[in-house]
Amino acid sequence: MFRSWNADVINMSTVPEVCLAREKKIHYAAVAMSTDYDCWHEDEEPVTWEMIVAVMKKNADNVINLFLKTIPKIADYDDGCKG
Repeated sequence: MFRSWNADVINMSTVPEVCLAREKKIHYAAVAMSTDYDCWHEDEEPVTWEMIVAVMKKNADNVINLFLKTIPKIADYDDGCKG
C-alpha cells in the first residue's frame, strides 16, 4: 500500500489517541524519531540490528535534549485552555 502511494515515511499513528485527548482537554504531543528505512527502501543497504540500536541511542539523546529545551517553555505558552 505505502509503495503504491510513493510514501517516503511510514510511522505509527497518533489517532485516535490525540482526538480523545483533545475531547477531554488533555494536552497531547508525540515525538517520532526514525530508526531505519526497513526492507522496502531498495536504494539503501540492508539494515542490521546494530545499525538500529546506534540510531536509537542517538535519538534518545536528541529527545532528551528536546525535552530539556521545551518543557521549561510550556508554562509560558498560552494555548487558550487556561481558565
